[in-house]
Amino acid sequence: MGENSSPLRQRLEGLNLYLVGMMGSGKSSVGRPLAAALGYRFLDADSSVEQVAGRSIAEIFASEGESGFRELESAVLNQIASWHSLVVATGGGAVTRKTNWGHMQQGIVVWLDAPDELLLERLTADPTPRPLMQSPDPAARLASLLSERRPLYSQADLRIVQDGRSPELVAQQILEGLPSILKERTAPPLGSLQVINEDGEVGRSIN
Repeated sequence: MGENSSPLRQRLEGLNLYLVGMMGSGKSSVGRPLAAALGYRFLDADSSVEQVAGRSIAEIFASEGESGFRELESAVLNQIASWHSLVVATGGGAVTRKTNWGHMQQGIVVWLDAPDELLLERLTADPTPRPLMQSPDPAARLASLLSERRPLYSQADLRIVQDGRSPELVAQQILEGLPSILKERTAPPLGSLQVINEDGEVGRSIN
């Protein structure tokens, strides 16, 4: 992976890449090999929030609620936006605030879109506390969050449709999709979303 990443990095000119998607979609696991291929630095926005607050996300939710967490998250994304050459794994709900989009759209936003079943499987197996998934019916809670967030995720520049393949292969799909996004940045905006499916084929989804 990354044979052509050096010229691609030059074309990116330091633009940050922001990975968005539901918790369990693989943003952190994909972000690391993607950053390595580009010679970028990887940042996990949730971990950065915890470092700034000096508390875990679960503790922030317990003491300040989701609104308090979102305020911290926006402050962290504002700081990150002033840096360059980063691959950033955002929190699953970062897309719910317009101010965050203002930060992320200074770079390139990539949506990791995974099927409901795969997300639920990963979240069930993950020991990490997920405050928003504390529910007697996790499947129904996940469906509710996805219904709210999928229209927001669709504002991304690039959508990668996942089928459970390895993070390295997903990172490769992103690398292959970036040139068309960069080309569009120099053309009149068409209001469209590039889509890469499981077979690596590039299509177009009109918003």
